[in-house]
Amino acid sequence: MSQTNVIELDIPRILELLAHGTMEVEGLLPYSSNYTLLVSLTYQGLQALAVYKPRRGERPLWDFPRGTLYQREFAAYLVSEALDFDLIPPTVIRNGDFGVGVVQLYIENDPEAHLLTMQREGCYDDVLLQLAAFDHLVNNADRKSGHCLKGVDGRLWSIDHGICFHEEEKLRTVLWDFIGQPFPNPVIEAFQRFQQCLCKEEKVAQLLGELLSIAEMRALERRLAALMASGRYPAPGDGPHIPWPPV
Repeated sequence: MSQTNVIELDIPRILELLAHGTMEVEGLLPYSSNYTLLVSLTYQGLQALAVYKPRRGERPLWDFPRGTLYQREFAAYLVSEALDFDLIPPTVIRNGDFGVGVVQLYIENDPEAHLLTMQREGCYDDVLLQLAAFDHLVNNADRKSGHCLKGVDGRLWSIDHGICFHEEEKLRTVLWDFIGQPFPNPVIEAFQRFQQCLCKEEKVAQLLGELLSIAEMRALERRLAALMASGRYPAPGDGPHIPWPPV
């Protein structure tokens, strides 16, 4: 079964494959700041490629707790799904040859495309509005242009969310095009649903509470409340607000 056909399966089946499939390491992925492997997965007649980022391969960072990047990757996926944005490829936490880590469906993509090239195409406005709102919410400290993929079907996918959810303001992104613009109604409605999810302590809220610290959860709730109160895309703060390199 091709990777494209796997994408067409329902998400629960893909998540089963990622979580329970027999894993075989195919090799290291280049240009990654952390130890990142391409793996093949087989489960009940299904096959797919995935990206495996083990905890033990994470490069220590001075401003993020050590060994938590894989949890933040999964937390970002949960938030994207709770918002119904579907920005991030299906993602799970599981054990592999190098211990516990995050495993994410590999997306066949156009190697020449990234966020800025897709933006110039002019047909991704709606998803970019979602992406910008999402990055504000999760406090994404590393929204490089290359952290967006263009799938073979033309769909935009968002990857590499290991340094999100810091309790302090850390947002760095190349996507500052919407400053001062009101959030589209679908984004406002998504924020409202997510707020209800957190208030009612639904399953996703419980999972986020296990993945993030108490301070980080409170900061997430504050950011959500502030975004809903303003109703507009914020301007950058005083600190650095563009990642380096930007692509």
